[in-house]
Amino acid sequence: MNTLFTTLGVALPLAAGWSGHVLWLRRRLHTARRDPLTGLRARDAFTHRAAALLCDERAVVLLADVDDFKQINDRHGHAAGDALLKATADRLAHYVGPDGVAGRLGGDEFAAVVLDPHGTAEDLLAALHAVLARPADPAHPAVRTTVSLGWVRAADFPGEDLSQLLGRADEAMYAAKQARAGIKRAGLGRLFATVTGRRAGRRGARTDTSEAAA
Repeated sequence: MNTLFTTLGVALPLAAGWSGHVLWLRRRLHTARRDPLTGLRARDAFTHRAAALLCDERAVVLLADVDDFKQINDRHGHAAGDALLKATADRLAHYVGPDGVAGRLGGDEFAAVVLDPHGTAEDLLAALHAVLARPADPAHPAVRTTVSLGWVRAADFPGEDLSQLLGRADEAMYAAKQARAGIKRAGLGRLFATVTGRRAGRRGARTDTSEAAA
């Protein structure tokens, strides 16, 4: 009996210590998967969840890019720029909800995948575009800008993976930015000349020129 108590006396603290270590590891992993500024999923975590959502034919892929972000930083300071990114992320996450996923791809570029069961994505994105144009902080109404949005329905391009659909959304977003149109949908005609699915100068582009798919 004394041996049993002795063994338990040694084992229980070890088990408690290991449980605490596992919890610490899980918290570190969760933190690593999140963008430290906005709290959105970082690229790898976003990609994992977004790819799973594309199994649903109702999936819509969205790319968002803050307009004139450098001017905000130059004019109002980096703290104001950070506040604007955080507000953009919060509003995008609210739009996406628990059934979708939003992530920060880097800089002032965000992506999301949502499910559109009622075919109302166009109307909802128009409302989102208006919300994203609001000041980040009502107390500082001058710190504001618009956000260009490009989107694509996964069902319009069966067989394409997340990278390809993000490329199409990126083309649409750039066309919206160039035309100051706010929002454009991919798949509704030629959008813009691109380089291997990413417009010239974007990450992942090569040097052989191709046309944006219709």
